[in-house]
Amino acid sequence: MTAQTVTPPQTAVAKTKAQALRSYDVADFPALTGREEEWRFTPLKRLRGLATMDGAAAGPAPKVEYGELPAGTSVSTVDGADPVLVPFDRISALAYGAAKQVTLVEVAAEAAAAEPAYLRVVGPGELSFARTQVRVGRFARTALVIEQVGPATLADNVEVVVAEGASLTLVTIANWDQDAVQAQHVRFRLGRDAKVTHVQVALGGDLVRQYTSVEYTGRGGEAELYGLYFADAGQHLEHRLLVDHSVPDCRSYVAYRGALQGESARTVWVGDVLIQKEATGTDTYEINRNLVLTDGARADSVPNLEIETGEVIGAGHASATGRFDDEQLFYLMSRGIPQTEARKLVVRGFFADLLAKVPMDELRERLTTAVEARLEKAGA
Repeated sequence: MTAQTVTPPQTAVAKTKAQALRSYDVADFPALTGREEEWRFTPLKRLRGLATMDGAAAGPAPKVEYGELPAGTSVSTVDGADPVLVPFDRISALAYGAAKQVTLVEVAAEAAAAEPAYLRVVGPGELSFARTQVRVGRFARTALVIEQVGPATLADNVEVVVAEGASLTLVTIANWDQDAVQAQHVRFRLGRDAKVTHVQVALGGDLVRQYTSVEYTGRGGEAELYGLYFADAGQHLEHRLLVDHSVPDCRSYVAYRGALQGESARTVWVGDVLIQKEATGTDTYEINRNLVLTDGARADSVPNLEIETGEVIGAGHASATGRFDDEQLFYLMSRGIPQTEARKLVVRGFFADLLAKVPMDELRERLTTAVEARLEKAGA
């Protein structure tokens, strides 16, 4: 594929603070201070300059590895690709401009993959920027796993287009080394009657900030967004979402669950759902649950729902943060299960519904093992 000329679309009317400014040019965004509503939870000093630099000192892009691909799926590296994401924050614009090439994953129209495609993204250990674009053709059925590993200071955008009548299950895993830093934006664009199921897993890294946004371009679109995160001592894991219902008869469901343990373990979840006045017949719900395992850990959870029309099927949100249920532990231990194993069973049950969404048995078991290994490390 040859390089394409990118023409930025016209700036849309602002519906939220996050949409107030949209630009591909980093210079259009003011320097971050940490006082901005969308950045107030993020420790900017731990971003290693990602919030202030211009991308001129970028090192090599992360290495993308993959094996045999399902029929109808291809992976290539191209010099440019028509944008799906119009950045509305400084770091996303930085990633767009500084990424030298685009990793393009294409799924042919009407393809039906028997097994998921698996991409392994290896960080280069220095400042880097990346763009990944996934395009699923009309009426295709497919699944894709993108796992990010190694050391990194990375700003990256993942842009996903699911065409009319197509269905995509996307699993993204931030399994970085302990000292890695990442600021990521995942953007979904859904066609008429298209469906996406996204499972976002965050385990590794010193600071990982992931922003996920969804737009609908035709009636009948469905987005199911699931998240699993486990913050250990000193980690900062932050997830923000914007589901923008702008056309009628679309559906969204958001369910994120996190566990925290250790001194200064920190998680942030902010879920924004906007139902514009044109989006009659919308059905949406979002929920975030956090399990605090030790003293010294902190979880912030902020669900937001903005409705501009009364003609909706359903709209709601919920949030809950709490400690281990002592009654559950007592019940299991009274049946002869040691405390360490009982804690594992409780946490496994807490994440079970989300892990069931992962389409690979081996990967699902590996993630379960990784969660349990953290509990063992804490001496549970």
